[in-house]
Amino acid sequence: MKTALQQLPQQHIGRQTDFTHEKKFDTLDAVHKAFHAAAGRMLSVNNWQDYGGAGSAKFTLCNNQGQELTVMAEEGFFISINLPGPGPDAGGGVEWVQVEKLASEGGPHTAEEYILMTLRPVADPREAAGEIAHFYTDQSTNTFIVRRDGLVLSAGAHGRNETPNNEAVDLHDKVRNTAIALMARVGLSGGQWQKLVNGLIEYEETA
Repeated sequence: MKTALQQLPQQHIGRQTDFTHEKKFDTLDAVHKAFHAAAGRMLSVNNWQDYGGAGSAKFTLCNNQGQELTVMAEEGFFISINLPGPGPDAGGGVEWVQVEKLASEGGPHTAEEYILMTLRPVADPREAAGEIAHFYTDQSTNTFIVRRDGLVLSAGAHGRNETPNNEAVDLHDKVRNTAIALMARVGLSGGQWQKLVNGLIEYEETA
C-alpha cells in the first residue's frame, strides 16, 4: 500500500508548508482508539473552529449548492472558510475549497493506518461561473492527514504549490489575496494550521 506521504500532491510551483503534531501511546489498543477519534475530528469540518481554539477561522461543510451540511466530509463536498478580516468578493465574503480526495489505508493489525483529505481552492458553488474564491490559486492544495505508525499518532496539514490568486480576479481581491498570501508566507496562517492539527489529537470531548 502507499504510505500517507506518498499520497501527497507533487510540489511544482510556489510554496510548500508542513505542520505536524504527534503523540505516543503505551498500547496498541489506546493508540488505535485515539486514531479513530482524531480521524472523526478531521472529517467533522464544522467543528474545526473548536479544535483550533480561539482566533481560528470558521469552516462550514457544504453541498454543491453552497448549503450547509451537518455530516462527515466526503469527496466532492465543498467547504467555506470564514477568515478573520474582510473576505473575497469572488466568494461572497468567504474562501471556498472542495474535497478533492479522501483516502484511507490500513487497520488495527497493520503497522500503519491513516486517513487523508486533500482540499483545493474553487469558485463559489453558489455562482454559475465565478472566479476562484480563495487567496491561493487552484494549483494549490492542502492535505490533512491523521496517521498511526506503531504506537505513534500524528496529524498534519501539508500545503503544496501555494501561489497567490492575483491574476483573474477584481482589483479588491487582487490586493486582498496578495496581502493574505504574503502574510501566509511569513507564517501567519501557520498558527491556524498548527493549532488545528494539535487539536485533532489533543482535543478533549465534553460530555
